[in-house]
Amino acid sequence: MSTTATEAGMQAFALSGKVALVTGAGRGIGAQIARRLAAAGAGVMATDIDGPSAEETAAAIAQAGGTAQSAAQDVTDEAAWEAIIAQTVSQLGGLDVLVNNAGIESMSFVADTSLDTFRRIMAVNVEGVFLGVKHAVRAMRPGGAAGRGGSIINLSSVAGLVGSPGLSAYCASKGAVRLLTKATAVECGALQLGIRVNSVHPGVVRTDMGASVVSGMARLGLVPDAEAAEGLVQTMHPIGMSEPDDVAQAVLFLASEASRRTTGAELLVDGGMAAQ
Repeated sequence: MSTTATEAGMQAFALSGKVALVTGAGRGIGAQIARRLAAAGAGVMATDIDGPSAEETAAAIAQAGGTAQSAAQDVTDEAAWEAIIAQTVSQLGGLDVLVNNAGIESMSFVADTSLDTFRRIMAVNVEGVFLGVKHAVRAMRPGGAAGRGGSIINLSSVAGLVGSPGLSAYCASKGAVRLLTKATAVECGALQLGIRVNSVHPGVVRTDMGASVVSGMARLGLVPDAEAAEGLVQTMHPIGMSEPDDVAQAVLFLASEASRRTTGAELLVDGGMAAQ
């Protein structure tokens, strides 16, 4: 491959001049997504319900030479969504990428899951994504506050594709994210808004949330103990569990022009988990 072709290929992944908003960016996958997009040249608004943790992510990006702002955000609050998008456009000059990463999980058998727990998971994981999509589309579409189209990336999960014991509410929420993504993708395409919408489906990732899933399997008696849980999870991922940056790299692809003809897709980053 010629040097020119190589440079052109690399340029397709560049985000120079772009602005990205990443929710749940205070730690784990969200923090790494924010860092990865900033390293590719994007100005990043990092938000989290834990404002100080989002501030730490933005500070790390700035220390590495990138551009970032931060804000505390409850993704279930519609007024907060309107405010944070307006702030992003005002402070960073637009909105080209939204990453709906914020999410929660709680492990319990369906017969033991309280309605309050189910509603809370749906509020954060589904309503939060819906509100982000809604207001990002308003900002990105022609005539919107940013008005130059863009890419919306919703974090779903392998649990949005297949069932898992102890995760009924979480599976329901991530399945909803999957089809919300597809419906919005075809709608934006039909209306020619210049907005692509895709979902990313990690398996069990080496984060605090991933560790809680492993420990939860033992707590619920699905396996004899924590060691057995860790072994089972390893076998569920034929080529290994993902690290946060594996997910971040997939998000970078969907955020960039390298995926300019990709919309309504579900990108698995699961080490082969769903293929079995």
